[in-house]
This record gives sequence, C-alpha cells and structure tokens, in this order.
Amino acid sequence: MKQILQSLKTGLITKEEVPAPEPGPGQLLVLTQRSLVSAGTERMLVEFGRASWLDKARSQPDKVKQVFEKVKSDGLLTTYDAVQSKLDQPLALGYCNVGVVAALGTGTRGFVAGERVVSNGKHAEVVCVPRNLCAAIPDGVSDDTAAFTVLAAIGLQGIRLVNPSLGECVVVTGLGLIGLLTVQMLRAHGCRVLGLDVDPSRLELARRFGAETVDLSAGADPLAAARTFSRGRGVDAVIITASTKSNDPVTQGARMCRKRGRIVLVGVAGLELSRADFYEKELSFQVSCSYGPGRYDSEYEDGGHDYPVGFVRWTEQRNFEAVLDLMAAGAIEVEPLISHRFALDQAEGAYALLGSGEASLGILLDYASERPSGAAPSRLRSRTIALGGKVVSSRASVGFIGTGNYAGRVLIPAFKAAGAGLHTALSHSGVSAVHYGKKHGFAQASTDVEAMLESAELDTIVIATRHASHASLAVRALQAGKHVFVEKPLCLTLAELAALAELAGDRPGQCLMVGFNRRFAPHVLKIKSLLAALQEPKALVMTVNAGAIPGEHWTQDPSVGGGRIVGEACHFIDLLRHLAGCRIIEHTVLSLGRAAGAASGSRATASDNVALSLRFEDGSLGTIHYLANGHKGFPKERLEVFCAGRVLELDNFRKLRGWGWPGFSRLQLLQQDKGQTACAQAFVTAIRSGGRAPIALDEILEVSRVSIEAQQMVAR
Repeated sequence: MKQILQSLKTGLITKEEVPAPEPGPGQLLVLTQRSLVSAGTERMLVEFGRASWLDKARSQPDKVKQVFEKVKSDGLLTTYDAVQSKLDQPLALGYCNVGVVAALGTGTRGFVAGERVVSNGKHAEVVCVPRNLCAAIPDGVSDDTAAFTVLAAIGLQGIRLVNPSLGECVVVTGLGLIGLLTVQMLRAHGCRVLGLDVDPSRLELARRFGAETVDLSAGADPLAAARTFSRGRGVDAVIITASTKSNDPVTQGARMCRKRGRIVLVGVAGLELSRADFYEKELSFQVSCSYGPGRYDSEYEDGGHDYPVGFVRWTEQRNFEAVLDLMAAGAIEVEPLISHRFALDQAEGAYALLGSGEASLGILLDYASERPSGAAPSRLRSRTIALGGKVVSSRASVGFIGTGNYAGRVLIPAFKAAGAGLHTALSHSGVSAVHYGKKHGFAQASTDVEAMLESAELDTIVIATRHASHASLAVRALQAGKHVFVEKPLCLTLAELAALAELAGDRPGQCLMVGFNRRFAPHVLKIKSLLAALQEPKALVMTVNAGAIPGEHWTQDPSVGGGRIVGEACHFIDLLRHLAGCRIIEHTVLSLGRAAGAASGSRATASDNVALSLRFEDGSLGTIHYLANGHKGFPKERLEVFCAGRVLELDNFRKLRGWGWPGFSRLQLLQQDKGQTACAQAFVTAIRSGGRAPIALDEILEVSRVSIEAQQMVAR
C-alpha cells in the first residue's frame, strides 16, 4: 500500500510503498477513501522539516538544552548520533481519514465490516485505528464532508470549554479551517459570532456562514469592533483558532471580554500575558486539548476503555459523532472550504502547494479514484514487500520484530556490523520497517509475524517490541526452531519465566539470548580481567541516574512495560552478577519514601527510586542505586568496585580509573560504548559456530527472576 511520509531532517515529502497493517485487539482496519490535509499542523511540520539546523534549534530551545546536557554526560559523538537518529525517522502524516471498514481486530465492538467510518488515521491507503478514535458516518454525509470531522471536533472541544449559551456573542480569532468550522457550529448553537482574520477570502466565507467580521489587514480596530458587536457590554467569550507567536490574540481577547468572560486557546499563540487584563475582569483562560477528553490517554485511545457517559459526556469519539450529526443536519457546510483536490499519486503536489505560500484552504486527497470498483487490489492487503536487499549469510539470517528508535539506531547496526544476514524488518505499522529496512539493506519489510516465524529463509529472530510481548514472541520463535535474541527484559512474570525456562532447556541447540550488553562493554571486559586474579569478595556499587519518566508512560504500566526494575534495572543486576561471577543468593529492595509535604500528585512510581541489595554466593555484595530524582546533567551510570585494597571507578562507560592496580590506572574512550555491538557479535558468532549462547541460560533466568521479584517487592 502507499503512505505519505515526511523526513524531519530534510522536510522531504515522499509516497512510500509499505506493508499493510493488521488490526490488533480493539482496532479497525480501514480502506481509505479520502483524507484531509491539515493546513495548520501539517504546514508547521513541513516548515520545520525544511528549516535549517539553526532554525530547528531556535524553534525548540528546550530540546537544545537537553542536547547540551546529554553532551556533558554522554559525549559529543554519542549525542550527535542520537539526534541524527531521531531526525532520521520518517513521520507518518495526516489525522483526518475517511474510509470503509475492511476488518475488525479481536474484541472490537460497535462496528461492522463494510461500514463507512471517520478516524484520525494517517494519509495511507490502509490504516489501522483504535475503535475509540473512529465514528460511523451517517448515510447522508458524503466522504468529502466527513473528511472535515476531526478538524471540526477540535473546534467543537473549544466551544465546549467556552460553554456558550443561546444568544451569547463570541469572537473567533483566526479563520482557517478550524476557525470557519467553529463559526458554523457556534451559529448552530444560537450564538452571535464575530470573526477576525487578515485574509479577505476567509472573511467572506465567515460572512457566508453567518458571522460578522473584522479585516485585520485593513487596519480595522478589533477592540472597537468587538465593543460595537457586543452592544458596549464586552463579548461573552473568545475562541482563538489562529496560529501565531504573537501575544496579541490573547491580549486582545482579554480586552474584548466582559467581566468574567471566557477565553479558550484552540490554536497557538504567545502567552506573555498581562495580569491586569485578567485580574480586573476575573477572566477565565483555558487551553483546549485537541478533539476532547480521552486525547493522549493511552487507556482510552489504545486500550479501548471508554469514559462513563454519565461522568464524561463528550469524549473525542462522541465529539466526532456530534460533528457528523451536525453535518447530516446540514448545519456544517464544507464544500466552500475545499480549495484543492489531489489524487494520492499527486500527494507530493499537495504539500508543495502547502509550502508555496499560494492561497489554499481544504486540501483533499482522493484514494478511491485510483482503485477499481469492487474488491480492493491484493497489494493493499499485502503484509510483506520486497526491499531489494540481499541476505549473504545462510546462518544467522535475521528477522527483526520491532524496528523502533533503539532497534534502528543501535541493534540493527550492531547485527549488521556482526555480519548477520538481514532478512526481514517487521513493525506494527510497517513504516519504520520500510525505513530501517531500506537504510540497512534488509531483503524485505513486513507486518506479518506469523509469516516471519514460518519462513525457512531465516533462522534467527530479534525481538525489540514493547516488553509485554517479549515472552510470547520468544516462545513462538523457539517453537518455530529459531535462535532468539530478546532486547531486555526476557519476560514480565514468573509464570512466563517458568514457561521459557522449560522450553529453552529442552532446546540446547537453539540460542536464547537477552540483550544484557553492558557485560560486553570494553571497560567491563577490562574490569573482569582485573578482578580475575583476586579471590576476595567484592563490593560492587552501581549508581544509575535514570531520570524521571511520567507515570502514564507505557514502561510504567505493569502489564505493558513491567516497571523500571524489570524494564531497565535488570541491566545492572546482570552486570553485577557478571562481575561477581557467582549466584545471587539473597536480594532486598528499598524504595525511596515520599517526603513530608511532598506533592500528592506526583506521578513517580515506587520503582523509580530504589536501593537494590544483592548478596552473592562468594560473600560479595552488590548495591544498585536506581534513581529518577537526579539532574539530567549528571552522568547516567557510574560503577565502583572495591576489592583487596583496590578500587575501580567506571564513569558512564567512557572513562575507567583504577587505584592500587599494578600496571593499570586509566582507560578512556572518545565515544561511549555500552557493548551493544560486541554483544550482537558474540551472539552471531555463537550461532555460526554452533557453540553455546554468550550468556549462560541459567544466568539469564536467574537475573530475570531477581528482577521480577524485586519489582514485586516494591509493588506491595
């Protein structure tokens, strides 16, 4: 299928052939008929992509600050590589999609195959969308009209926050697509509307929809106009749908309002406000969040958990439905808003128009005109496509399940450097699979896990998906006779661990490996060699400045990410286990308590700040301080080893210093090296030689068990 992608590095818009997605639980597979180009959001993305490095930096000062902090802690080369990788990833454009339901994922209720739906799906011939982000289209609403639903829902949410009553006078500042749709909905609500803009053609459309207008380009005084419009009382509310860096829209809105008036920002505006403007009138100001309640809530959007209608009447899905009802009733007219139409094959021309400065408003992409009537061509449902790469190795022919940022930036290059045959790149949407597949020379890209596991052309599976799927994918890959490399963690529960232990134990000829790469780092190899001559117990102290992660992030969800000990601290449990060289016989964990008077709304979880103690069979002790309450400028990882009157200190995998070691005092690298490439090399070498996995199975199982049990301790 074809999909529209943008490079954030260059701004280049391309139409790519990608494998079709497969609907997961609670999702709809939709065959696209129309999609609408968002003149605001997508123009901003195009302009950002085309901007120079300096202009990109100026537009995101917070990101620049983060980059400088990373340079201080991780080094210039590592930071440069991370920034380049982030910008290199393609961005799938679009969020206003109309199509026909082609298939339903398991457990998807409320929709049927063949039904027309609107969603926030991308500009692609086939999209996969969670059910709470879809709404059925009434029979009387055309595809062209329905394509404006999502943008109208953004305006509708702003109206709901303003909460106007019949007869109130409302100013709409900015008469782009959302502004003009907002004007129509306010008029349908019985409000008097005053529209402000600099474009005469858009002002004419606003008048057509029943608004009075002010032409800001002609030097008209908006405050005087608002005073006249409100019969000298001040307007009841202002909805700002403009996109500007200026503070003027909010300042003007405050001065236009009556006492206790309301201002809602739907678009973008400067927020350097005067307290006096708001204080004297007791004005309320609120920023509207996209389509409505549920937006950016993964439980609602991805998990399919709806908000009870008795408590949240208007969710984003119900806002979609309300807009469609208005369209069906004829209260929203979109034909005058359509300025251009393009077939999908000419989509690049739509974005050239968007960035050209030529006047445009609603730009529709037409998909149905390129397809024969009846059943969709088979290519639209093809879940595997050829990329042209050649697999040169008959052993260690690899398929990657999951091609996110870490896989694309670190794991795939590591396996490529190790000489593995790169056969199939697989991701849920197919976009990143195609991107990294082409970049690194894979033979094909896919969204079909089953086909990959059944393929006789590859013998090795690398699993780099979200943590909750690791165990089940590893089981299926082992059962399919493949060697398996799992990017940590191996699994999330003791039951999963027991199943994997039994399965892997019965297959000694198949390598099962977890990406505990730090034991392969050059500094750690040196530490291990220095400790080899000593028989005394060791004291190992690991300090991890892990950084804060919001509580709503998927890694913090016990059922998806497993928590931070299982998800990341397992790395350091393995590292200390490796350096001790013997079994962990006891482990305890203490979590940092909340200080008296600390904010009750803190989203930190119990496993964000912990002290984990390990006792080893030979009497050695290990302590891991895993902390999320530090400063980003401080190095992330520091290891200290005390043994036999000697000390080693490893600083962020860049510099190792020793005290009391004959012939050794320092090992420093120009670039941080956490051992990922050496880890992949060891795994590939083991497969080709038919030898044992680089990390013994019992060590992998032991570290995984301790990680899971420690996570459970802090969760009690």
